[in-house]
Amino acid sequence: MDMEDIGERADGPPLIAFWGSDEPGSAFRLGTQEYDWHAHMRGQLFCIESGLVRVDTPDGSWLLPPQRAGWIPPGVMHKAGINGVLSGWGILLTPGASAGLPTTPCVLSVSDVLRALVRRATTWHWEEKLSAQQRRLAAVLLDEVRAAPRESLHLPMPTDRRVLRITEAVLQDPASEETFQSLAQQAGISERSARRLFHAETGMSFANWRQQARLLLALEHLSAGIPIAEVADSLGYASASSFIAMFRKAFGLSPRRYLSVRKS
Repeated sequence: MDMEDIGERADGPPLIAFWGSDEPGSAFRLGTQEYDWHAHMRGQLFCIESGLVRVDTPDGSWLLPPQRAGWIPPGVMHKAGINGVLSGWGILLTPGASAGLPTTPCVLSVSDVLRALVRRATTWHWEEKLSAQQRRLAAVLLDEVRAAPRESLHLPMPTDRRVLRITEAVLQDPASEETFQSLAQQAGISERSARRLFHAETGMSFANWRQQARLLLALEHLSAGIPIAEVADSLGYASASSFIAMFRKAFGLSPRRYLSVRKS
C-alpha cells in the first residue's frame, strides 16, 4: 500500500508516521518531482532534511526548508514541488486527530522532542491499533505540534485579477524597483484602489509583500546551490552583505545557517 492510499484511509491508527527517501522502493518517494492539485482525507505534517518543498494553495504559496515541518490540514487542496530532497519524515492524521492543529497550511519549527517522538512512531505498524503506551506517546507528539511556533514562510496571493497582475510582475522580475503606482497603472487600476485591495486580500502592504516574495525566492535559489552573491544580485540587492543583513533580520540567522541541516 502506498502513501497516497494511506492518506485517504479513515480506518487504522489515527496517527501514522513514516520515513521517506529518494531510494527506489521508498514508500514515501522524494527526490525532485511535481504533484498536481489534490487533497487528502488525512492531515499531513512532513519535514525534510535537505532541498526545498514549495506548496501552493488557493490562498497563496509557502516554502518548506530543511528541518522545518509543513502542515496541510485534512481536505485542503494543494499542489507541491519537491526539489533535491533526499530524505525526510512525516505523519498522517485523521480529521479527529487533527483537531486543535492549525486550520490553514503553515510551516512550524521542529523541536528535538518532536523529532524524537516521530522517529519512535515510524517503528509502529500501520495496520495495527495503537497500544496504550503508543497512544500516550502520540498524545505528547500532538501536543508538541500544537505548541510549535509558526515560521513566516507564507506568501499570500490576491484574487482580484488586476492586483494579481501586480504580484505576478514582482515574481517575474523580483529585482525591479518599479513603483507600486506604475505597476497599478499597468494593471489597469488606480493606485488608491490597488492599495486598498492589496492589503484587504493579502493582509500586507505592498512593500512588505515584495520583501517576503524576495525572501522566499532567495530560499529557493539558495537551496538549489546558487551562490549567495548571485542570489543577492538576482533579487536587486546592492551587495551580498546587504542581502545577508536583510535575511538575518527576517529569520534571525544567516542564509547558510538557516538552511544548514541539523544532525540528530
